[in-house]
Amino acid sequence: MAVRDTLTHAGAARLLELRRAEFDLAVRLGHIRTTTAGDGGGPPGVAREEIDRLRAAPGFPGELRQRVRTVGTKEGAELLSVSPGRFTRLARMGCVAPIAFYLNRYHAVVWLYLAQELTDFGRMHPRLLSGRTPPAQRALLDAGEDRRPRTWRGRRLGLLLRS
Repeated sequence: MAVRDTLTHAGAARLLELRRAEFDLAVRLGHIRTTTAGDGGGPPGVAREEIDRLRAAPGFPGELRQRVRTVGTKEGAELLSVSPGRFTRLARMGCVAPIAFYLNRYHAVVWLYLAQELTDFGRMHPRLLSGRTPPAQRALLDAGEDRRPRTWRGRRLGLLLRS
């Protein structure tokens, strides 16, 4: 493949109408295939054919953006139609796995979740969205257990090993 047939990540993100963070997440999740560095030792890029494939997909760019849409606690709670407190308890119990995190201006960890995974979770586990928390999970919460870092690390390791 010629060099001109490969775009940089920034150029590919622009053509795919994604913000850089959305593009990076799409690559990590395997939605966008990248090429390895060529003989010239340059950085990895995205083949023009891959850009054309994604742009020709039905619902472009909205469908691609939806697959990498991330939400925090407040918006995640709204997606599941639960209170932010209940959403936090579900996350602390490890029911939903964060995809990313950042530190806010107060140096508190802000976990981000894939919106599609949350809606799938809500469909598959409606009993956990209302009523009393099951006793086993209640005991974990009472003991101060927080499984978000562990589930994030497990997911991150799986994505890295898949690459």
